[in-house]
Amino acid sequence: MTNGVEKGHTFPVLLFFHGGGWVTESVDTYNRVCARMSQSTGHIVVSVEYRLAPEYRFPTALMDCYAAAKALYTNNLILNTDSRRITIMGDSAGGNLAAAVALMARDNGEFQVYRQILIYPALYNTYTAASPYASVQKNGTDYLLTAVKMQDYLNLYESCPEDRVNPYFAPLLARDFSNMPETLILTAEFDPLRDEGEDYGKKLAEAGNYVEVHRIKDALHGFFALGIRFFHVQESFSYMNEFLKREV
Repeated sequence: MTNGVEKGHTFPVLLFFHGGGWVTESVDTYNRVCARMSQSTGHIVVSVEYRLAPEYRFPTALMDCYAAAKALYTNNLILNTDSRRITIMGDSAGGNLAAAVALMARDNGEFQVYRQILIYPALYNTYTAASPYASVQKNGTDYLLTAVKMQDYLNLYESCPEDRVNPYFAPLLARDFSNMPETLILTAEFDPLRDEGEDYGKKLAEAGNYVEVHRIKDALHGFFALGIRFFHVQESFSYMNEFLKREV
């Protein structure tokens, strides 16, 4: 995608972190999804091959994604980029990583993230009966992604029990939600992760950030990986493109 780039010209970029519970999937398995994103948004898509659990547990995947973001935002990659035209993005576990990168960037001050898109992100630290989110109980057994599977993913991702209270592991546990990027959150109606994504949007908005939250009606977790002919995917790109038009 970078062939023929004119010197001094910058292109809009989506820095993408794939889903898969921090355990599965790869740049290769998400290639079709990323190609569709590029075509549908007019953005270059930079997809990150972060290391997976359980061989590489928290915070390895996060630090891989943070390093990629730092390199892109500070122009240490082949792309000639303008940081205001970069959007970090992820789905499911990738949404967790995108949210955590944005938090870490704000806390470290090494670069500034201006915009993020979180697709049905995983943002909390438990998917048992102890979860405060009704969607875990209501949608956690009869649909594609189960609460048991999410709990298994967390067990494989964590390095120790103390990780569960780290806001970079579970961004909903952050104490300060101020000075965060403009944010678009898309949730799926029949998804155990639905309520935590919407709660994260509420917390960001209450802290004074610009936030859009859209629940995709009748959708299941994972719908974004379906083909462009599916209405839920088309609806998502409609929200994304309107969001990406905003000046930051």
